[in-house]
Amino acid sequence: MRPLQELIAEIENWYSQIDKAAIALSGGIDSSLVAFTARKMLGKDKVVAVISASASVKMKELKDARNFTQQYDITLQEIDAREIDNPDYANNPQNRCFFCKSALYNALDTLIADTFSGFTVLNGNNFSDFGDYRPGLEAAAEHQVRSPLAECQFSKQDIRRVAQHYGLPNWNKPASPCLSSRFPYGENITVEKLKRVEQAEDLLNTFGFEDVRVRYIKDAARIEVPAPELDALKKSFNEIRPQIEAMGFAVCEIDEEGLVSGKLNRGIVSAPTIVLSKTPG
Repeated sequence: MRPLQELIAEIENWYSQIDKAAIALSGGIDSSLVAFTARKMLGKDKVVAVISASASVKMKELKDARNFTQQYDITLQEIDAREIDNPDYANNPQNRCFFCKSALYNALDTLIADTFSGFTVLNGNNFSDFGDYRPGLEAAAEHQVRSPLAECQFSKQDIRRVAQHYGLPNWNKPASPCLSSRFPYGENITVEKLKRVEQAEDLLNTFGFEDVRVRYIKDAARIEVPAPELDALKKSFNEIRPQIEAMGFAVCEIDEEGLVSGKLNRGIVSAPTIVLSKTPG
């Protein structure tokens, strides 16, 4: 395990490479740490956080992003990348994430050209992301988006340690990928389906399940919670099931395996080789 002070020095020194930063903010801890450290090292006038308030982003994540940027005096811009308008995204192929991130980075490029000239686009990708199938990394490379955490070889554990050191309120927040990740590849994605999944997960949050996924499997809602929480879910299931089915799902069921990140990527042979978008510093 790398010493904490080494991690802090490395991420803070990283910002000597750039003058101004536009951070693709998601509301999660990774991009939040990038936004915080950019603001700390570059100053308020040279940093903007940008979040896409599109249908695939949970309203809870949008609110968290607003609260975080307000708390740390970070300028926030809200856009709508409109990825759902692209059939290559809505048809949900295996590389759906590429089209989603391409829409986001295209919108960011336009915003920077119009309003934030000279800003370098940053994202919250970390070193651990490169071990999974993530077509969005290819989109980032194509748009020359920088990834401070990945370039500093921060693992997810490193990120949480550094964020805790800075006192960030979301340092231990569970990962919450975009709502599109709840759909098996090939399952068509619509705004209505995305909202249905969000509504179901919000309901489960009220029952105390914070780290939860509702997978959309052929009109069925398949609930994933961490394995140690399965018994608690089963105890409340008779109350939960009719409420979720009333949202428009044909049936609601429990995934007995429990929550596994990237579960729908099983069967994909290998991850593509992605090169970090480093520019001369």
